[in-house]
Amino acid sequence: MPRETILGFPAELLDRLGRFRGFSAAVDRYLPAILARLEVRPREQAEEDPSFKQLIPYVVFRSGRQVFRYVRGRRGGESRLHELHSIGVGGHIAAGDVSLFENVYEAGMRREIEEEVEAPPGAEPPRVVGLINDDSTPVGRVHFGVVHIWELPTPELRRREGALVRAGFAPLAELAAERERFESWSQFVLDWLLESAPRP
Repeated sequence: MPRETILGFPAELLDRLGRFRGFSAAVDRYLPAILARLEVRPREQAEEDPSFKQLIPYVVFRSGRQVFRYVRGRRGGESRLHELHSIGVGGHIAAGDVSLFENVYEAGMRREIEEEVEAPPGAEPPRVVGLINDDSTPVGRVHFGVVHIWELPTPELRRREGALVRAGFAPLAELAAERERFESWSQFVLDWLLESAPRP
């Protein structure tokens, strides 16, 4: 069986741009430089190498003040995240996503979304709102997230991936009250969603 190869970038790039922990809205500062330095590595090697950051599209589905959430079941690929609650859908950009005729990042994000959920027709495409870095955990040290918000007209989303269990929409305030049950990346995004939400 051929080894899985994924895209990422040298972690030292973050030191030159300004390493941060948590959520950053400075997309224009970081993302163009990161996309210009993408490299391909075997995934098994990258998972143990903090000098290389794997680039992860992290898509949050929202309808009004309702946010899609789920629990990562044991059928998921990243064992270190099993049984944790999450609001982000996405995953690695594989070398197979590379095409001469389309943006490799966009292609990888679209494939990951289509593998996990089925978005309703007519929904606006996702927009990039921020970035996530967290070097305080083993998973975080080797991953870097690009956060997208996908606005849906109604809180409806069908899951395709069996690893997404107990999936559904819930009010943002309810998720915030359960913050400690979520993986760190989701905690960062929940905090940003609360700070940026319009006041009633």
